[in-house]
Amino acid sequence: MGTSPSRDMTQLLRAWGAGDEHALERLTPLVYSELRKAAKRHMARERVGHTLQTTALINEVYLRLVSLDGVSWQDRAHFFAICARMMRRILTDYARSRSYLKRGGDARRITLDEALMVSPDPSLDLVALEAALNKLAAVDSRKSSVVELRFFGGLSIKETAAVLKVSADTVTRDWNLAKAWLMREMDGERRDGF
Repeated sequence: MGTSPSRDMTQLLRAWGAGDEHALERLTPLVYSELRKAAKRHMARERVGHTLQTTALINEVYLRLVSLDGVSWQDRAHFFAICARMMRRILTDYARSRSYLKRGGDARRITLDEALMVSPDPSLDLVALEAALNKLAAVDSRKSSVVELRFFGGLSIKETAAVLKVSADTVTRDWNLAKAWLMREMDGERRDGF
């Protein structure tokens, strides 16, 4: 009886974390398609003509991953949580570098989740979302992590619960409360001239 793909990935992650470079070679094809799906979701939300491509986003995540030293990978969910955080930083840094901080600029707005809209206004500015997420992290780091894992990492409720070691019901509550908090925070910033 073979091992599950999740268990194989966890073993490879741990071997890589312990310094086994061959483990990374075997790990890469296992995670590439999942990283590609997450990257495609994010790139689909960007404005038409966006110069950062899905492959470039995946490559940047990969380069950052291989430069990490001494990470004690826990499991597949932990790996994708780190990838979610990296995608968040890459996309936010890219948005900032392209001068999307200007109010009224041509930055395309994005949704937290098409199925679970935050408000009747279906769009959010990525840089404003980053600022609001940082504020949320200062108030409630778990809710911030839920948003990061679900929105940037593309993890399901169940996967997010596994990463955070809480119940799926807790993740669902945190997800709903975080979306409401972020929308209120971002609306306040727009009214205050952010």
